[in-house]
Amino acid sequence: MTGSAPWLVVIDPQHIFASPDSPWGSPMFPAAIANIRRLADAAGDRVLVTRWLPTADRTTSWGEYFAAWPFADRPADDPLYALVPEARELSPHPTLDLPTFGKWGAALEQILGSAPVVLTGVSTDCCVISTALAAADAGARVTIAADACAGSDPGNHDAALRIMGLYPPQLTVTDTVTALRSLTPAPGP
Repeated sequence: MTGSAPWLVVIDPQHIFASPDSPWGSPMFPAAIANIRRLADAAGDRVLVTRWLPTADRTTSWGEYFAAWPFADRPADDPLYALVPEARELSPHPTLDLPTFGKWGAALEQILGSAPVVLTGVSTDCCVISTALAAADAGARVTIAADACAGSDPGNHDAALRIMGLYPPQLTVTDTVTALRSLTPAPGP
C-alpha cells in the first residue's frame, strides 16, 4: 500500500449477521471478529465501523427484498441491528449507517480520503463484496483480510474471495497477519 496510513473498515458487525439464531447469522463470525479485533488494535484511531440498516425505500426493489426476508423488516433501532459487544469499542468514530449492501460512496470517501483500506466484516458474499467492488471502481487501494471476513457459509465466502481476487491492483486478498504489517506503524528512528 502507498500513500497515507491505511484505515481499517469493518463492515456490519451486527447481531443480525453474527447471531447463530438469525437466519443471516454467519457460522464464521466468531473467528472473523477475533481477527478484526487484532487488526483494530493495530490500526488505532484509523478504524471505521459500518452498519446496515433497514431504512431503504420500500417502493424500490427493497420492498420485494423485505417481503422475502420479513424477519429483517424491523425498525432501525431494533436490537438485531446493534453492533455485537466485541465491535462496540473498535472505533472512536461514529458508525457509518447506510441502507445499502455496499458501503463505499461519498460518505466513506470523505472520511478516508485517498488512504488505503483494509476491509473486513460480514457478509463476505454480500456487503463486503459490494463494498469492495465499488471501491475498486472508484480507484481505491483495498486489501481484503480474508480471515477477518465472515461469509454466509464457507462456500459462499470462498466464492466471494475468488471474485474479489480478480480485481488487482485495486483489490488484494490476503490474511490478517499480512494486513497487520500494513496497519502497524513502523518503529521510529
